[in-house]
Amino acid sequence: MRSVIGLLRHERRARVFFAALAQSALGTGAAYVALLLVALDRFDSPWAIGLILLADVVPAMLLGPLFGALADRWSRRACAVLADVLRAVAFVGLVVVDGFVGTFFLALLAGVGTGLFTPAALAALPSLVEEQRLPAATSLFGAIADFGFIAGPATAAAVLLIGGPETILAANAVTFGLSALALATLRFGEAPAPGELEGSRPSLLRETRDGLVATAGMAGLRVILVASGAALLFGAIFNVGQPLLAQDELGSSDAGFAVLVTAYGLGFIGGTLSGSRGGELSLLRMRYLSGAFLMALGFAASGLAPSVAAAICTFLAAGYGNGMLLIYERLLIQALVPDALRGRIFGIRDAITAWAFALGFLAGPLLLDSIGTRAMVTAAGACGLIVWLATAIALRRSGLSAHPSVTLAGGAGADLAWQRRPGEHGADAG
Repeated sequence: MRSVIGLLRHERRARVFFAALAQSALGTGAAYVALLLVALDRFDSPWAIGLILLADVVPAMLLGPLFGALADRWSRRACAVLADVLRAVAFVGLVVVDGFVGTFFLALLAGVGTGLFTPAALAALPSLVEEQRLPAATSLFGAIADFGFIAGPATAAAVLLIGGPETILAANAVTFGLSALALATLRFGEAPAPGELEGSRPSLLRETRDGLVATAGMAGLRVILVASGAALLFGAIFNVGQPLLAQDELGSSDAGFAVLVTAYGLGFIGGTLSGSRGGELSLLRMRYLSGAFLMALGFAASGLAPSVAAAICTFLAAGYGNGMLLIYERLLIQALVPDALRGRIFGIRDAITAWAFALGFLAGPLLLDSIGTRAMVTAAGACGLIVWLATAIALRRSGLSAHPSVTLAGGAGADLAWQRRPGEHGADAG
C-alpha cells in the first residue's frame, strides 16, 4: 500500500486518471445490477437476460486483437476517451430504448467500449507515471476495477430505495462522460510521431495479424496467456457453482452468500495490490505461479469446506490468488513486450479471458447437472492445480526473457514487425 500511496501523492496525472476510473468503476458495478433488473423486467426470460449479459463480452471475444491494434496504431488516450464516449452513449440509450433488439445492440455497444478501453488504458499506463511507479499504477488499476464490482451493487441497493434501475443506468452514463472529459485533459498515451509512420505503415488488419504472430513467437509469453486463460476457465466454473455451494451445500442464507462473495472480492483486491512493488523478472514469474497455485487450492478447498466459516477462509484465499494471477500476468506483459506491441498483447489477453469466461459459464450448468455442486467446485480446483503444475514445467523448459530492447520497468519499445527487414521476426522467442 505504501507504494500506491506514494504514487497518488507524487503523480498528479495519475490522481486524475484513477479518480476518473474509480467513479466509472463504481457506476459499472451498480449498472450491472441495474441491467439485470431491467432485462428481467422488460423481457422476463432467462435466455434474454443471458444474451444481454453475453453482449458485454462478445466484442472482446471476437475483436480483442483488433482493439489492441487500434491502441498501438493511434493515440491510446484518444482510444480510451472514445471508449468512454461509446459507453456513455450506450447507457443513455439503455434508459430510453425498451425493445429487446435495441437493448441487445446497446449492450453490445457498451461491450465494444469496454473491449477498447482496457488494452488502451493498460498500454498507456507506462506513459502516465514514472517507471519505478508503474507496478503500483498497474496494481491500483486492477484493484479499482474490482472494487467497483464490490461497492457498486451496494450503491445500487441504496439507489433502488429511492429510484428505479433506469436511474442507475443514467448515472453510469454520466460517470463515463465525466471519465472521458477527465482523460481528455491529461497528457499520456500519445500517438506515434507522424514521421515514423509515413509511407510504410500496413493496414490495421495486417497489424492485428502481426500482433498474433508476435505473441505466438514469444514462447514464455504464450505459456502465460494460455495458462491464465485455462485458470480463468475453471474460475468461471467456480463462479457458476458459488450460489449453490453456499445455499444448498452449506445451508447459508442469501446474506451468507453475499458474505462469501465479499470475502472473495476483498481477497482479490489484496492479491492485486500485492503487485504494487513490482520486482525482477524471476520474482514476477514466481509470484504469478504462486497466485495460480493459491487460486486453484482455494477452489478445491471451497468444494470440501464443511461450513460457511471455513468457506469464508477458502474464498478469501482463492480471491487473493486470483488477484495475484492477474496482476503478475499484467506486470509480466509489461516486462516482456515492447511498447509498440503492448496494446495488441493486452487485446489478445482480453480475448482469451472473454472466451474462458464464456466457455466456463456454458460448461458450469452442464457439470452441475452431471456431477453435482461440491464435485464440480472441487474438480475446478483440481484442474487449476494441474494448470499450475503444467505452467511451471512449461516456463522452466521454454524460459522467460524480456525483449532485448525493453527494460523490466516498461521502458522504450522496440521496432515493430512492419519496420523490420524482411525475414526478421516481430518478437524474440521467450
